[in-house]
Amino acid sequence: MLTSAPRRLRSYLSGAWRAGDGDGAALLDAATGIAIARIGADGLDRAAALDHARRVGGPALRALTLHQRALMLKEIGLRLMEGKEEFYLENFHTGATRKDGWIDIDGGIGTFLTFASRARRELPNAHVIPEGAVEPLSRDNTFSAQHILTPRPGVAIHINAFNFPVWGLLEKIAPALIAGMPCLVKPASQTAYLTELVVRRIVEMEVLPEGALQILCGSAGDLLDHVEESDVVTFTGSAETGRRLKTHPRVVECAVPFTMEADSLNCAILGPDAEPDTPEFDLFVREAVREMTVKAGQKCTAIRRLIVPEALADAASDAIGGRLADIAVGLPDDDAVRMGALVSRGDRDGVRERITALAAEAEIVAGDPDDVRLVSGDPDQGAFLNPVLLRCAAPTTARAVHDVEAFGPVATLMAYRDPEEAVTLSRMGRGSLCASLFTDDPRTAEAVVGGLAPFHGRVLIGNRASATSSTGHGSPLAPLVHGGPGRAGGGEEMGGMRGVKHFMARTAVQGAPHLLTAVTGQWSDGADVRDDVHPFRKSLAELRLGDQLLTEAREITREDVEHFARFTGDTFYAHMDEAAARANPFFDGRVAHGYLIVSFAAGLFVSPEPGPVLANYGIDDLRFQTPVYFGDRLQVRLTCKEINPREGADHGEVRWECRVTNQDEAVVAQYDVLTMVARHWP
Repeated sequence: MLTSAPRRLRSYLSGAWRAGDGDGAALLDAATGIAIARIGADGLDRAAALDHARRVGGPALRALTLHQRALMLKEIGLRLMEGKEEFYLENFHTGATRKDGWIDIDGGIGTFLTFASRARRELPNAHVIPEGAVEPLSRDNTFSAQHILTPRPGVAIHINAFNFPVWGLLEKIAPALIAGMPCLVKPASQTAYLTELVVRRIVEMEVLPEGALQILCGSAGDLLDHVEESDVVTFTGSAETGRRLKTHPRVVECAVPFTMEADSLNCAILGPDAEPDTPEFDLFVREAVREMTVKAGQKCTAIRRLIVPEALADAASDAIGGRLADIAVGLPDDDAVRMGALVSRGDRDGVRERITALAAEAEIVAGDPDDVRLVSGDPDQGAFLNPVLLRCAAPTTARAVHDVEAFGPVATLMAYRDPEEAVTLSRMGRGSLCASLFTDDPRTAEAVVGGLAPFHGRVLIGNRASATSSTGHGSPLAPLVHGGPGRAGGGEEMGGMRGVKHFMARTAVQGAPHLLTAVTGQWSDGADVRDDVHPFRKSLAELRLGDQLLTEAREITREDVEHFARFTGDTFYAHMDEAAARANPFFDGRVAHGYLIVSFAAGLFVSPEPGPVLANYGIDDLRFQTPVYFGDRLQVRLTCKEINPREGADHGEVRWECRVTNQDEAVVAQYDVLTMVARHWP
């Protein structure tokens, strides 16, 4: 463990690393009690830091496209992954084992990289994100509207919790930076040394523009006194602190968006079918023990309430208690240890107090909170605690077990009589981040999940089929929303590109189509067109929005339909049987196949010679709108709708609007064709 003098943490504000006034407060190693760092932010100019982000960081980020920002994150993530061993060594001071650190460090960097990857796949390489379809507001296509998302010109202020000093940092700044918002991170003091180290390494890379990322190590002080309407605040921590910050006069006055993730009495429910000889029972027991002991139970998603059928309560209690007795507690860098220390002795003492409150309504059936069994370490110096299981005999009338969160290796087991009561017990937690249901019965899954969903941000169904692939009860994943209603804060983080959009402003823009096209980067009907050269003969360098081709018409014959039916094997009656087709309420007789129409449309608009169009990789939003009968003449209008050059590549994506009409100018089919197009040709 540490033998050198504790280092003085610094804040990176207004373009420089700065120490606060004085020596700062000591931060202790969670397992040994040795001082490892000192922290303090007295005298630091928080208003100037926010101003620096708005004046310097924000404009520099917004000058880049979404893909360029995502590529910066990719470079940072890969370099962090290369140097992660340094973070793992620092992680031991938090009391977490290396396995615990994997969730925080590899998990955090992986989340960061996931955002970088998905942004380049799912968002345009542009400064503005069009959202939804164009809304025509006039019959003659002279007035339309579209929603757009643009970067908020303020600062994303992230006030983070102590338990995930790396993941908490990276999962919050990733979507904000992609959105184009500079970030100021205020980590929880107890583990700020690890967050500061990661930020220091990011700053040293010189990948992000100056002002895009700042860190405040120490008290928030008057930080929120200086927020403005365009800022965003995210908070992770206790509900009490969150409510106080959310109602800060300046936050209220400026209507600053405030996302909160707070206390959560998450639950796991054992289905009535999951008897002791089933895989689901074993999964439930293993997940309960894992959630109680990973990071010493100091996870916002950890299971706090174990809800089991009355007939299985004794078996569940014995099985969980038996496994907890085998958990080796001690120094986090000891390979023999399964559970390290809580983050501080103060936290450990707080957990003991809450166990006492729970014990007024529940009996301790496993683990002694006052007599710690260690395989290594000093119980007087480290923040060690045995995992503790309680059992509540009357959960429907109890209050503490549904209200008091012991933020440590503690859970309370309680019994239910039927699935409806299980849902009732889960809801008594007044909203949680996540819940789990262990069952292999579809009827139980349908009944219970429907009841859990409105009160939980995420629900895991655990069973034998997903046992080897499931990420488990408490694992937040970048593509999924992380947050929960009610007591859990009512916030939402991550969720893939939904998370990026939290840091952008949504605006409805109305106007003439050619002006909307200039704003959104998407051509819409009524905007300018150009029909000089077949658009498939143009490279990205030559192609423009509105480049259009109007094809010749092609007549659909009975022979076409019957040949297509024989060739493909699609002999659906509406194409082959006149009487049956006429009996169909949608048709006046035999009709052409929808996919025949799409195939013939391609034959009409494709330029067959080798050229800049490299590949067709899909069709979006295909709709067949008018039946096609023998003798109808079909014509295609193909228009360049969106151009997305791919950063660092010699090609990009082009979206084409394809509209197929008949001789009466009725729309037969409409869809978007997606192609890869060379940047230059030849």
